[in-house]
Amino acid sequence: MQNKPRLSFFQIWNMSFGFLGIQFGWGLQIANMSPIYKYLGADEANLPYLWLAGPITGLLVQPIVGALSDRTWTGLGRRRPFFLVGAILASLALIAMPNSSALWMAAGLLWVLDASINITMEPFRAFVADNLPEEQRTLGFVMQSFFIGIGQTLANALPFILTAMGVVGIMASGIPYSTLIAFTVGGVFFLAAVLWTVFTSHEYPPEDMEAFRAKQKEGNLVGSIFKEIGEAIKDMPPTMKQLAIVQFFTWFALPCMWQFYGLSVAKGVFGAIDEKTTPELFQSGTEWGGLMFGFYNVTCFSFAFLLPWLAEKTSRKTVHIICLTLGGLGLISTAFATNKYMLMFGMAGLGIAWTSILAMPYVILAGAIKPERMGVYMGVFNLFIVIPQVVMSFLIPQIYDGLLGGKPINVVILGGISMLIAAATVFIVKDVGAAKIEGAAAGGH
Repeated sequence: MQNKPRLSFFQIWNMSFGFLGIQFGWGLQIANMSPIYKYLGADEANLPYLWLAGPITGLLVQPIVGALSDRTWTGLGRRRPFFLVGAILASLALIAMPNSSALWMAAGLLWVLDASINITMEPFRAFVADNLPEEQRTLGFVMQSFFIGIGQTLANALPFILTAMGVVGIMASGIPYSTLIAFTVGGVFFLAAVLWTVFTSHEYPPEDMEAFRAKQKEGNLVGSIFKEIGEAIKDMPPTMKQLAIVQFFTWFALPCMWQFYGLSVAKGVFGAIDEKTTPELFQSGTEWGGLMFGFYNVTCFSFAFLLPWLAEKTSRKTVHIICLTLGGLGLISTAFATNKYMLMFGMAGLGIAWTSILAMPYVILAGAIKPERMGVYMGVFNLFIVIPQVVMSFLIPQIYDGLLGGKPINVVILGGISMLIAAATVFIVKDVGAAKIEGAAAGGH
């Protein structure tokens, strides 16, 4: 086993910088896809169906890319070739998205965008675990949380800022010019940030190159990859199974917010009826909703570097329980906001939760799996992110007009309740990586 040296702060910074671009692109999608769909004539109750591209492509792409990257070694290393290909495709999709002239076109482009983001993002998780010793992994994943927070903040706020700067008017489709410019900037920035990481970071080669090359030549590549994914699921460590329950309730909650929060703000706080009857109020409300997404991401990157200290003083599990609880309460508090500024309190809680969601499960997971299977297990772990999103996407349309009263705010409240359940389930998780660190410290090495 390689004895990995500790990396400097700026080496960890460089290897995580690409996440800034990825999250800029993802943040634009999260804050703007529901309004874009509505401008193009989508029915509100069916929005979750139109969002299925993210979880379905994640379900298909991430485990395959994870297993494939485990078997890859090139002049750019193991994970970086996937960063590069995914970033190029995602950037093109971002630039094309606001130029959609019909609902089917926007939905199709979202499939391309999400598949490309997944190609780029999955290897980034394994990249941190590959390159850092156990005691630096919390910092590594927290650095990703930091860049996620900044990237999404910039993306969420950009349409609001452009409108404030005087960018007005709409295209023939009804999509504002501010959205068009924001997505174009996002496409360029996505690629630039990933290129920074590709050319400023290194990777460790396989420990036994001869055995690695032999494995590459084994039989049918596609068949062997699916076999490896199946074996990984079958041999899943207990810690990973425990985290799966936490992830299910966490990632059921998040799309409830992403898909319906902006609509909740437009209707509940700004008083909009819909995008056609009250177009100015609808645009102002959804842009403010995007700005609130930016606010929770400001909280995320502001809080990020406190996480390692808090985890050291308490435990990784304790931190995650507290953070998820604050997030759940924050989402529920949206229902009680009587003006747009009160929304900041709830989004602050969500931002603290988001910091932990992006780091703690991965830190705990990385300590429980073998280094040579890091890519495939990080990909398989993504199943516990995408499956709850698929469940949410099929469930909400069935209960939206009945149980949820046809009100977007009730979907957000349901998300808050789900996040509180996630917090409670953290108690069952066994953090074996933390136990290893404590054992090493006790042994004096």
